[in-house]
Amino acid sequence: MEWIDTHTHLFLPEFDADRDAVIQRALQTGVKYMLLPNIDENSLQSLYACATQYADCCKAMMGLHPCSVNREVKKQLQIIAKQFDENKFIAVGEIGLDYYWDLTYRAEQLEAFRTQLHWAGEWHLPVSVHSRSSLDDCIQEIKNIQRGQLKGVFHCFTGTIEQAKQIIDLGFALGIGGVITFPKSTALRETISQIPPAHIVLETDAPYLSPVPFRGKRNESSRIPYIAQTLSSLYDLHESEIARITTANALRIFPI
Repeated sequence: MEWIDTHTHLFLPEFDADRDAVIQRALQTGVKYMLLPNIDENSLQSLYACATQYADCCKAMMGLHPCSVNREVKKQLQIIAKQFDENKFIAVGEIGLDYYWDLTYRAEQLEAFRTQLHWAGEWHLPVSVHSRSSLDDCIQEIKNIQRGQLKGVFHCFTGTIEQAKQIIDLGFALGIGGVITFPKSTALRETISQIPPAHIVLETDAPYLSPVPFRGKRNESSRIPYIAQTLSSLYDLHESEIARITTANALRIFPI
């Protein structure tokens, strides 16, 4: 079986001590590709180092994470935009809106999201959307400019069936990670059971959101099969079929 982890931050300091072992475990598990969303200007060096050292399997995205946006958003975006002039990326990401932690820079978050969505359309790149506590607004922002040229993934989807259908109607996929394995995620499992697997991709969001039975521990890409096990039960499909479908979905979205 071959898997794709469509969202993993293997370049973060949490992996500095054993990054090679983490990536080797993922490869041995069958995770062929690990897609790396950038965070901000401060993560560029470590992102590039990881994507260069493990170029066969680690593929970089480029974007400005909403939680990193500040009053200097225009300067931040200039730095990120410059990266596209000098390098090739498989997506614009991780971009979006985050209303969970702090609303101080909500206007700046919107500016960054809209600007980066414009880049994605102009450069024909998919997007990785961060939508924590902001799912309806993220959907609306894409609706406002979608003319058939935008595609991508709503990372860490935990919304309702109505929101899922809107996302699919926009031509986007749902990124499903460890949250779906949590005991209290009954509503999410019910929602996903109603969505055809053709609209699902797998992700870990490592080092965060470890699936059961690893909750509370550092997550890593080798745990993709634990997420797939839950989907296998929901869809009554063999894990190999989940691997085949979700990998094909990811390859349709990302120019790997």
